[in-house]
Amino acid sequence: MRIPILKLQNYLLVSIQVELDDQTAIEFQEDLLNKIHETGATGVVVDLTSVEIIESFIAKVLGDVVSMAELMGAKVVLTGIQPAVSMTLIDLGIHLKNVKTALDLEQGLIKLKQELEEK
Repeated sequence: MRIPILKLQNYLLVSIQVELDDQTAIEFQEDLLNKIHETGATGVVVDLTSVEIIESFIAKVLGDVVSMAELMGAKVVLTGIQPAVSMTLIDLGIHLKNVKTALDLEQGLIKLKQELEEK
């Protein structure tokens, strides 16, 4: 199952509403990077509100997606991170130090806009 990626102005919005398996995570990574390339998006908001648990491979892919998107010139904000997901990321050593986060999609868009205006 493909994860929808929506374009809003110069941003991409992704709301992960499915349980991520390895194949879906890899497809998401490829789809998002291709969409950044196609649209020239400068920002991405990835909403994880519906993700209640995360395994090590998925956590690594998520961290890689953030790094790869930023290499392509797109700032990434993660929103809606559940407590269990947060604990798993830290336990796995995936700290995402420079990644901006927000409680929900609306705040994520505000934070993304602020980040891009500071450039």
